Amino acid sequence: MVSVQRHRTQYSVAACRFYTSSSPSSSSSAAEEASGNTASDGSATEADHHAVVSTFDLFSIGVGPSSSHTVGPMRAAKFFVDDLKKHNILDQVDTIRVDMFGSLALTGTGHGTPDAILMGLEGEVPDLIEPSSTKSRIKDIYQNKSLRLNGSHRIEFDPEKHLIFNYFKSLPQHPNGMRFCVFDKAGNLKATNEYFSIGGGFVVNDATQLQHGDNVYYKHEDGEGSKAMAGRRKQDAAVVTLPFRNADELLDVCKREKMTIAQVVFENELRWSTPEEIRAKLLRLWNTMDESIRNGVMAAPNDHLPGALKVPRRAPALYSKLLKGLYGPLPDRTAYNDSRIPIPSTSLTESLKDSKSLHEQDHAYSSAKFPLSLSVLPKRQRKRFFLPALDYLSVYAIAVNEENACGGRVVTAPTNGAAGTIPSVLKYYLEFISEHPEHDVMEFLLTTAAIGMLFKRGASISAAEVGCQGEVGVACSMAAAGFTAVMGGTVDQVENAAEIGMEHNLGLTCDPISGLVQVPCIERNALAAVKAIAAAQLALNGEGDHRVSLDQVIETMRQTGADMMSKYKETSQGGLAVNVPLC
Repeated sequence: MVSVQRHRTQYSVAACRFYTSSSPSSSSSAAEEASGNTASDGSATEADHHAVVSTFDLFSIGVGPSSSHTVGPMRAAKFFVDDLKKHNILDQVDTIRVDMFGSLALTGTGHGTPDAILMGLEGEVPDLIEPSSTKSRIKDIYQNKSLRLNGSHRIEFDPEKHLIFNYFKSLPQHPNGMRFCVFDKAGNLKATNEYFSIGGGFVVNDATQLQHGDNVYYKHEDGEGSKAMAGRRKQDAAVVTLPFRNADELLDVCKREKMTIAQVVFENELRWSTPEEIRAKLLRLWNTMDESIRNGVMAAPNDHLPGALKVPRRAPALYSKLLKGLYGPLPDRTAYNDSRIPIPSTSLTESLKDSKSLHEQDHAYSSAKFPLSLSVLPKRQRKRFFLPALDYLSVYAIAVNEENACGGRVVTAPTNGAAGTIPSVLKYYLEFISEHPEHDVMEFLLTTAAIGMLFKRGASISAAEVGCQGEVGVACSMAAAGFTAVMGGTVDQVENAAEIGMEHNLGLTCDPISGLVQVPCIERNALAAVKAIAAAQLALNGEGDHRVSLDQVIETMRQTGADMMSKYKETSQGGLAVNVPLC
């Protein structure tokens, strides 16, 4: 996993834009932030590093049931075999040992961690693997006691002997730790590495080590290894156009540049992608979300979720009742309403020229002296909304998380365990309120991404670190912000909605029964979706003034997570996990 600075290209047009600043000192500060403040030894300082990561790192397409326990471990295994191949060690490998520590060991079986690691060792990645093929391939590995390393090099591998669960040991860096070791035919250790799945599918690690301590990962790098490694443990070290470290700074940027939160995120994304690429990737994310909803509500009504709990799917039956109008005055509907948006072949600038509705909102945004994001994502008029179909929110959220529990394809939003909240709120908006679906999807996702970045930097999006407040709580906050934005709320109201969404999820524990991402996870997503709409409504009815700020809530969440007992942080050693019998 090479530092983002090494494989991201800057979009040259964006690099030439100029932005205002309140004073020369603030301009200098912004430039310093953009490059990452450095200490006397040249390393970036944790306290001053900006919060910006790419939207498409925060939101990623993967498979269930867990981003930290499934998506992350699969990526880590793939990173490791890629290192082996890169440094010509792959063909020397005779056996491999994988150790899982802490939360990965305690709830790994229920979260699909062993299977994910095996698929990663065989060269699969979360966004491209075919979920329907996994079971047969895992069965083959267990029966034949061998696997194809990177899909090409078959080695002996007995999961009962080579997959080690260290239930009561944790690596110091993070509760979700794993160690890979490979050996040659003589039993000599050829390479080893430790990886940490820090939530949302993000993975960090130190350098892979060859025998005699040589650095595999950066062995042939030209003196940049230590700097790159420092960046891997921090937020995205790439130079960004409009950096921010916290919510206050994000609001200051928005007001100084007279931009929405979505516009700020769009301008930063231009550092890594063209406008057309940003649009296509956002629409692909939404289309995947919508497909996960569809798969969930259209599943066989008598299906059960995998695992010892034997939980029946509820989304199909609930959705069937909604279609029959049993929940009150709702639009007549006889089939699933497909909300996927075709990715246009025309360029974004051409489509803007053809879109009168965008330019009519404010002709000033078409001026070339403004950033492109102001034309792509113009500010909108305030809208009024009613709540005729909150039942759809619950059904859609349940549908996504049942798909996730079955190992289906979902989007980390920001994690798999919280994958249903954001899609259900966006689906609700598109079906009952939206007038411009493509524009609304872009603004909603970019706004939610900004809030997710703040939580990732200021606290955590890992339940193993801070409990479920870091997953469902963060998703609720993100969804509330996104909904407020597309309803035409001010940036202060968006920040207020995000604060309300998290304030009332503080202290939410993670205590999955039997280590499965099912109970109470699925229902929590449904309630978080409803809570997000309520938070947005409260914010929209106010003026953005409030006693508690988002930054204060994020810091409180971090402290609460640090104080929380480990048995309530995705270990299944406390709470519902020990008080609800399995039979």
